[in-house]
Amino acid sequence: MSNRLKRPFDVIGAIGGLVFFAPVMAAIAVAILLADGRPLLFRQTRLGRGRRPFTILKFRTMRNENVTGIGRLLRATGLDELPQLVNVFRGNLSAVGPRPLTEADVVRLGWLDAACDFRWSVSPGLTGLAQLVGTRSASQTLALDRRYIARRSLGFDVQLVAWSFLINVLGKTRARRIISNRLDTDPSICATSPRREDPAGPTTDRARPCRDA
Repeated sequence: MSNRLKRPFDVIGAIGGLVFFAPVMAAIAVAILLADGRPLLFRQTRLGRGRRPFTILKFRTMRNENVTGIGRLLRATGLDELPQLVNVFRGNLSAVGPRPLTEADVVRLGWLDAACDFRWSVSPGLTGLAQLVGTRSASQTLALDRRYIARRSLGFDVQLVAWSFLINVLGKTRARRIISNRLDTDPSICATSPRREDPAGPTTDRARPCRDA
């Protein structure tokens, strides 16, 4: 999908999402304020397209390095990421794309090699194929990022956004089970199920060279 289609899709989706979720976001903000005080938002530097840094926004889910009560619910449903609609509107994020990483993540995963540069040829996403599936290894994540970039289209993006709403409604565990079963029947996407082991890689996100993805 060309940027001429991608950017309007992102802007329209971000505006629509902010309007639709405004009552939910207001309720979450009040709940955090009453239960745990300020700040309401968590801010962190992530790497965008071309590895350009930007500040990502999330509802705060931790206090003193411990997940709060409201934070557990927000994380389980993915609602902590709703403020990232602002990032999509600003152009830091796309609605769909690879997961936005920190510089430390890139070093830890061993993705500094030029062979991994394809991952930053597109904007990172509020949601994405690897995020929805819930991968178990760095090589599987990179393979899914590569597959999304090769296949990306308006229709595929709409499908992934729809699956993201499923997570908001059912929670990550139940929704990912449904999504993985659906992907297992799709011959155009392989090695996506989080239940499959990666025979060539570890089961943690430890550093692996990109050539193994």
